[in-house]
Parts: sequence; structure tokens; C-alpha cells
Amino acid sequence: MKVINSENFNTLPDAVLFDTDNTLYEYEPAHSKAISALKDKFKKTFSISDNQFERTYNAAREEIKEALNGSGASHSRLLYIQRMLEMLNLGSQVLMALDFEQTYWRTFLSNAELFDDVRETLEDFRNLKIPVAIVTDLTAQIQFRKMVYFGLENHFDYIVTSEESGSDKPGPLSFSLAINKMNAKRKKVWMIGDSYKNDIIGAKKTINAVAIQKIHKGVKVGSEKKFIDAYFKNFKELRALLKKIAEENYEKAN
Repeated sequence: MKVINSENFNTLPDAVLFDTDNTLYEYEPAHSKAISALKDKFKKTFSISDNQFERTYNAAREEIKEALNGSGASHSRLLYIQRMLEMLNLGSQVLMALDFEQTYWRTFLSNAELFDDVRETLEDFRNLKIPVAIVTDLTAQIQFRKMVYFGLENHFDYIVTSEESGSDKPGPLSFSLAINKMNAKRKKVWMIGDSYKNDIIGAKKTINAVAIQKIHKGVKVGSEKKFIDAYFKNFKELRALLKKIAEENYEKAN
């Protein structure tokens, strides 16, 4: 683990915020498998080509994202699929849209794997009586499903989605809502996430969080030290830092 601003790690945090996607697990492998399953189902049902599926999916996705502009619903696979069906001149096809959406998320979840030591890290925070919240984009229903699928539904005190707050990160609303729920104003809060722009800069600017970036394949370390306080590749590194701070604080107190 690389600590950049060591003065921010002299004491334990009063509260911790976690991003979900690409922080607790690697997003891309699960998404790729899910898109492939969705494509196969579209091809089998409508006899369309790979190219037509990809063009239609991308066009539908961009249209929904532009129309909903940074809200939680802008990530809705159900809305993407509904719009795809309409673009193929099939109408909304409610039952089919729901079935196709379930194909995507069922495949996604079955191929999503927590990073090593995630559960143990969360248990460390709980043992230290440090409240933990999820601050994530996307809709509440699917993010809740992910927590249940991973068996983490009892590891977080609060969850805030951009559907609830009304705005994706790096906008301030999700961060502020989480802090209000946790009653953590003017306290030391850690933000742990992969996205330098959305998680690190967003939390630093909004709540002056101690910003810790999760690094892995496809994720680059943030460039400006004024925003990033530390970064790590494996959660065992974060556990080691937490243990070190806890032991040092105990020695000082005794």
C-alpha cells in the first residue's frame, strides 16, 4: 500500500464510505459475460447480427444516458433494453424486456467475484466499531441485489445509490446524503473507491474525505496528491494499515 499523505492516517476514521462497482469486485469480466449472454439471446430471438446488436445497444444506451443525464436511472439495463426493442420496431415488449434484463443481471451476478479480503476488511471495521456505508451509482434494486448475492447485506450500516440521491458521483449529493445518514459531519471520513474522478476527487471536494484509491487492472493511480491520500492493490494491504493505526492508537492511549 502506498501512503501519500501520512498525516491523514495517524488516527482511525470515524466513518468509512465504499464504492461498489470495480472496488469490491472487478466489474468488466462480469459485464462482458452479461453482454455476451444478452447478445446471444437477442440474436436467437430476432435473428440479428453481432454488428446490429452492438449498434442498437450502444445507441440505446447513449440515448438513455443523454436523456437522464447522470441520474441513477441512466444506468438502467431495463431502459436500455426497452429502447433497443423500440429501435428494432418491436414496441416496448414489457415481458420480453423484463426477461432480457434478467438474463443480463443473472449472468452478471453469476460471474462477479469479490476481491480477496473484502469481507475480512469489512469485519475489521465492524470490530473497531467504525460505521461503514456504500456510496454507489446505479439503481437501488440492483445494487441491493449485489449486496445480497455477495453475502454483504449485513456488513454495511447504510447504502446510498444515485437513484436515491438524484445524482451520480462525482456530484455532491450522494456523498452528502451518506454523511447525513451516518451523522459524520466534521469528522474524519475515509472514501475507498476505484474511480479517481468520481470517488476520489468527488469525495475530497464534497466532504474533504481521506481518499483511498483501489488499484487493479484497467485502473490508473490518480495524478494529483492534493486529492489522493493513499492507494492499494489488495485489500490485505488496507487491513494491514488499519491494524497498524489501531495498534498505535492503543499504545498511545495506554
